[in-house]
Amino acid sequence: MAYGVTSKQLVSVVGGCRQARHIEVGSKLWSLDGTRTVHTTVVEVTGVKAREVVDVVADRVTFTVAAGQELSTPDGWVTAVRASGAMLARTHTKKLCRERLTIRPGYDFGYFVGATCADGTVGKNYVSLVVNEQDFAGRYADCLTRSTGLAARLEPVTRPSGYLKRDLPGFRVRVVSSYLADAMRQYAGGDAHHMRQKFPRVVLRDIDTFEGFLDGYIEGDGFRHKKWDGRTVVSANVPFLAELARIIGARFTPQPRGRTSALVVTDRWQRRGTFQPEHHPLEPDEITWAHVRDVRPRRAEGAKPFTLYSYRLDPYPGFLVNGYLVRQGG
Repeated sequence: MAYGVTSKQLVSVVGGCRQARHIEVGSKLWSLDGTRTVHTTVVEVTGVKAREVVDVVADRVTFTVAAGQELSTPDGWVTAVRASGAMLARTHTKKLCRERLTIRPGYDFGYFVGATCADGTVGKNYVSLVVNEQDFAGRYADCLTRSTGLAARLEPVTRPSGYLKRDLPGFRVRVVSSYLADAMRQYAGGDAHHMRQKFPRVVLRDIDTFEGFLDGYIEGDGFRHKKWDGRTVVSANVPFLAELARIIGARFTPQPRGRTSALVVTDRWQRRGTFQPEHHPLEPDEITWAHVRDVRPRRAEGAKPFTLYSYRLDPYPGFLVNGYLVRQGG
């Protein structure tokens, strides 16, 4: 059974996309390694003629390959002709050209995540924090930069006060990065809304990261007591506080629905021995799954056959066709 992609089919190359017939030895293609996008290099190009190909009709995209071209599914590789109804591995092609950050764990990373969970906003392609206190905004900006490498700075802004019925001066820190925004949504369970976000277990990598998280989160949604060594955090997100209480070994009694709850964090909480490190990825998942709605055979019209191109790659054997992961079969 033949394999390959048709000559005019778009292939995801590093820096954009290119028709299959224009891929040459040395070209760098996008691939997937687990849940991460990676580069792979073409070391050999093969072209063959074929009278029949198939159109794979997936979510929002139709691509044309040989009947024997292998496609990636959760259960392994399947030939295109047998892919109807399957779920295919893919990534968003528009995100392939974005900057990928090197996120460093530690106190600064934990503080950034904690402050964002308390007072931050996660948009489609940005992360921001708007607060009244300049010192808080400055610490947030410094921690964000040291943990991600992104340049962050303070901007004076005004923000409305519902209590005082007037605008108050404040400070905003905002960085544009869809990669970081995707990471924050992943840390918070897919939804960064303050009332729906889950506890970001990524901060449990080590005690320094978790201490940074506590400082950032409580500075945004809590306060330090003046007469004893401890702090209190206040939130209406009861599941979030309940999970935090289990980690620090504290008692927690939620308030009735509609009221904010409080959790006391003593400075001696580590003596309880309840903290257990966990390893969670810092990088966001870049793989999604798309449903194949139909597979339609197509024969060459007239005397001119299709030209199918296949590639031998190193170090990863797969490559992306319109964002869908395929590999050479045979």
